[in-house]
Amino acid sequence: MSTATLVSRFEQAAARYPRRKAVFFGREKFRYRDIRARAAGFARILAEEHGVRPGDRVGLLLKNCPEFIYALYGILMAGGTALPINNFLKPQEIEYILHDGGAKTLVTVAADFEPVLHYLRDRLEALRPLDIHALDWNEVAARPMQPLPTVKPLDRAVVIYTSGTTGRPKGAVLTHRNLSANIDSCVQALGSVTRDRVVLVLPMFHSFMLTVAIFLPLSIGATTIIIKSIKPFRNVLFEMIFKRATVFLGIPQIYQALATAKIPWWLRWLLPLRLAISGSAPLPVETLKAFAKRFRFPLLEGYGLSEASPVVCFNPLRGVSKPGSVGLPVPGVQVRIVDDNNRELGPERIGEIAVHGDNVMPGYWNQDEATRATLRDGWLLTGDIGKKDADGCIYITDRKKDMLLVHGNNVYPREIEEVICQMPGVREVAVVGKPDPYRGELPVAFVVPAEGATLEPSAVLKFCRERLADYKLPREIRVVAEGLPRNATGKILKTELREQLRREGGAA
Repeated sequence: MSTATLVSRFEQAAARYPRRKAVFFGREKFRYRDIRARAAGFARILAEEHGVRPGDRVGLLLKNCPEFIYALYGILMAGGTALPINNFLKPQEIEYILHDGGAKTLVTVAADFEPVLHYLRDRLEALRPLDIHALDWNEVAARPMQPLPTVKPLDRAVVIYTSGTTGRPKGAVLTHRNLSANIDSCVQALGSVTRDRVVLVLPMFHSFMLTVAIFLPLSIGATTIIIKSIKPFRNVLFEMIFKRATVFLGIPQIYQALATAKIPWWLRWLLPLRLAISGSAPLPVETLKAFAKRFRFPLLEGYGLSEASPVVCFNPLRGVSKPGSVGLPVPGVQVRIVDDNNRELGPERIGEIAVHGDNVMPGYWNQDEATRATLRDGWLLTGDIGKKDADGCIYITDRKKDMLLVHGNNVYPREIEEVICQMPGVREVAVVGKPDPYRGELPVAFVVPAEGATLEPSAVLKFCRERLADYKLPREIRVVAEGLPRNATGKILKTELREQLRREGGAA
C-alpha cells in the first residue's frame, strides 16, 4: 500500500521543481514555490483563525481561479477535508451540502456569491465564510512556518457531492490513497510527463478536473493552464498555442463544435497538443471520426464516476482505439460486468458495470444504507449498464439509475419531480429525457394538476427556477389533465412518455 498523500506528492514536486511554472492564469504565472508557500500559509489561517482541525470539512465555493488551488491544498495541508461545491447550484442546494457535510468554514469570494451568503447567513449560523479576495497572498505566504499536521493515506481528502436518485445529493468520500492511486493510473494510461501542460477550462469543482487537471500535474511537476473563459473558443486556441499546452480536457459538446467549426488550417497545425480527452458524457462516434480528420492529435474517450476518484477507463494512447467504446480499464483498476445477482458475465453480455481498485471510495458521507447498496465485497456498482468485448474494451449501453446527461452534467429526474411536487396545485409529475443532438438530453416534465387546479407551464418553470440550478431546469413542461400512463400495479410508465417524445422527434 502506498504511503503517498496528495500533500506529500505536491511537497515533493515543489521541492524538486521550485522555480518551475505550476499554474498559468491569463497573463499571470505562478511557480511551484509560490503555490506551496501560499497553500501552507492558508493552512495556518484555517487552523489558527478558523479552528480547522484534522478531519474537519471545509466548503470550497469558487469560480475557476488560482486561489482555488491555494485553498484546496491549504485545506489538505491543515488535515482538513475539502468540499468542492458546484457553483451553479442554487442557495438551497448549497445549504444542504454544507449542512450535510458539517462544514463550519466556507472558502469563497463574497462579491461573486453574495446572494448565496445572504441566504446562508440566517440558516447556517455556525458557518464562517472566508473571503479569499480579502487576503494579501504575499502576507499569507510569509506567515511563520508553524508545524502542520501529518496527513495519512487513509485520511479523507475530499467529499464530492453527486446528485442522487432519491432527490438528495450524496457525498462520495475520497481518501488521499483513493486519489493518489487514480493519479498513478492516469499517469500510466496517458503517458503523463513532467513537461506536460494541462488545459483546465471546465469547472474546477468537477471530480474529473480535480484529479486530471489539478492533482495529477501538480503531483509530478507538470503545469496547469487555467483558462478564464471558454468563449470565444478561438481565444482558447490561441492561448493553448502561446502557452504550449500539451493535454486538453473537454466534454463532447466542445469536440462536436471543434469538429465542424471554421478553424483555419494553420491554426489547427500550430496547436501543440499531444492528446485531447473527452469525459463526462458519451462521445458520438461521428464526432470522433470528424475530429480525427481535422486534427493531428488523438482524441481519447474515457469513463469514470466520482465514487471512483473518478477515472475508470480510457481508450489506449497507443494501439487500437475503438470508436463507441470507453476503452480499457486504467492500470490498477478492474472492471467486470455483473448480473442482478452480482455474478460476472462473459464477453458481449450486457449487465451492470462494477469497478474495483484502490481508487474506489470507502463510502458515502453519513449514508450507510446507500454505501451498502453501492459497495459489494469491495466492488463499486456503478449503476451504468454496459458490456465488455473479447479484447476487454468497455461499452456503455444504458444507465440503470434514472439519470439524464444535460450538457455533460448529471441530472436526476427524481430531484426535479420532488421540487415540482412541492408546488401548490400539482397532483403528480414525471420527468423524462428528450434526446438532443447538441446538449445530450433535455428534461421534459409531464405535470398533472390537482382536481380543480389550473397550472400554467410558465408558473411551474418559475417555481423550479427559484429552487434548482439552471442546468437542471425542465426545458419543456406539459400539463396533462388526463393523467400519466401507468402499469397494472400503478407505476408510472416513463417508457411510454419517452416513446411519445421519440415519435414526436421523428415526426419533426
